[in-house]
Amino acid sequence: MNKQTRYHLIVIGSGPGGYVAAIRASQLGMKAAIVEKDRPGGVCLNWGCIPTKALLKSAEVYESMQKAGAYGLKVDQASFDLAAIVERSRGISDRNAQGVDYLFKKNKIDLIKGEASLQSKNSVQVKSQKETAILEADHIIIATGARPRELPGIQIDRERIITSKEAMTLTTLPKRLAIVGSGAIGMEFAYYYRVFGAEVTILEALDRVLPVEDAEISKLAARLFSRRGIKIETGALASAVVRNGEGVYLDYEAGGQKKSLEADVALIAVGVAPNIENLGLDKAGVKTNKAGVSVNEHMQTDAPSIYAIGDVIGPPWLAHAASEEGVHAVEHIAGKNPPVIDYSKMPGCTYCKPQVASVGYTEEKAKKEGIEYTVGKFSFKASGRALAAGDTDGIVKLLFEKKYGGLIGGHIIGGEATEMIHEIALGMNQEVTAEEIARTIHAHPTLGESIREAALDALGERIHGA
Repeated sequence: MNKQTRYHLIVIGSGPGGYVAAIRASQLGMKAAIVEKDRPGGVCLNWGCIPTKALLKSAEVYESMQKAGAYGLKVDQASFDLAAIVERSRGISDRNAQGVDYLFKKNKIDLIKGEASLQSKNSVQVKSQKETAILEADHIIIATGARPRELPGIQIDRERIITSKEAMTLTTLPKRLAIVGSGAIGMEFAYYYRVFGAEVTILEALDRVLPVEDAEISKLAARLFSRRGIKIETGALASAVVRNGEGVYLDYEAGGQKKSLEADVALIAVGVAPNIENLGLDKAGVKTNKAGVSVNEHMQTDAPSIYAIGDVIGPPWLAHAASEEGVHAVEHIAGKNPPVIDYSKMPGCTYCKPQVASVGYTEEKAKKEGIEYTVGKFSFKASGRALAAGDTDGIVKLLFEKKYGGLIGGHIIGGEATEMIHEIALGMNQEVTAEEIARTIHAHPTLGESIREAALDALGERIHGA
């Protein structure tokens, strides 16, 4: 363990919130340390964002191979090796973890391996296999993240009843996969396993898949997933998931009827729970709520010297939100008076195929708040670039507030939605109007032109499409 025991800042956890916070602290002249009991990078780099995208890319390439004939190409007997796919994914995680470790060295951040617990408002105990030490700091940031949430009465055995972590490392394809939950995690794994031939059934307790998205986008996603042969049952409340030898039985209720389902593997994908246990929060006077650690708009807890960021404080449970919160917390510590984070302009992405990305108001939320708005839409079926790519499923949908004309929401399903959403997020941040987007020249042929066409549609001036 390091000889130094006094720091300007100690960060507990090295995920995309923690490591970014430590780097920003170093940039501002603070001597920072990170305490991490596992590999650098947290869930995102090791068991979440990055490795899942590697898996999804393999699925996308395999799917393209199967459709090669549509592009005038010949691929004989396309096949896959699930173990090799997983190995590639894990290798990419390894490289990312090494990259974060390099950033620590570059920014002169001490990485201290061990399990941390608060001893007071300015001290942290770190236990490693070899020793226990007490570290002092002017400020502390809790960035311990979250873990897959479990349903009451359902025992995760990590073999047949699994979480997203195990779903990333299966090297044998389940013939029948049941997924409980249709958020981003559920939908991404549904796509991944279906491409390789698994029979996939999604059980969603709410009335639609991707329930946080605009209802029109959710409806289209369900239709496109159903077209793939993925079975979807909404309003389905799982009451029991039980292992039976080499299979799993699921009991659930839907439409007032009791039903059952048999599968080889059941993936429980119903959100996350904050990692707040054994942190010594009480010793430091840090309060919690149902979502996790309680913080104010500056990520500050009830103990003024202690901050918390990322999944441990609750939704939106996004890596980029954690990073932004980390920067904000450090800048607040440094007295830089950073602007309060506007979560209404925080984009969210789902990386299945078709991709889904959104930012800002949905129609449902705008109606609920009594906001008058206009809608502009454009279908990728009318996009020359999408047609050339052979990927025309999906739409761009923009919402503009009527009184002043500002962009208040954007929703994309299809194509490269997760890459396109940033133009809309920037537009919201700058309060642009439909006319300003429409007068911005977009390169042709691109998928990005669809955003301009949607803005033109809101003005009644759309050029292309039916």
